[in-house]
Amino acid sequence: MSKIRIRKADGTWVVRSGGAILGETNRALELSEEGHAPVIYFPREDIAMAFLDPSSKTTHCPHKGDASYFSIVNKSSVTEDAVWSYEDPISDVGEIKGYLAFYPSDSVKIEQI
Repeated sequence: MSKIRIRKADGTWVVRSGGAILGETNRALELSEEGHAPVIYFPREDIAMAFLDPSSKTTHCPHKGDASYFSIVNKSSVTEDAVWSYEDPISDVGEIKGYLAFYPSDSVKIEQI
C-alpha cells in the first residue's frame, strides 16, 4: 500500500499559465505520496475555471481513485491535460475532493508566494 499524507500547505500558493494567474489560495493542500514529488492541490473555488476545458482523459490510481483532466486554454496557447481532479476520491484521501492539481511545465508555474 502506498503511503499518502495530506496536510495544509503553508502560506499562499499561486498557479500561472501563459502569464495569466489561474488561481491564488491560502487553503492549498500538499499531498505527499511515497516515491513521488509532493503535489499542491488548489481548492476549485480559488481557480479561474473559465481557463479550464474538461478533457476526455481519465486515469485510475489504486490509492486515490479515478482522476478527471482539464486542458488550460488561454489567449496564446492550449496546454492539454495539464490539470487533474479526483471528483470522487477514495475515502482515505477524501480531503482532495473539490481540489485541482496542476502539472508544472514551461507554461504552467506553481509557486509559494
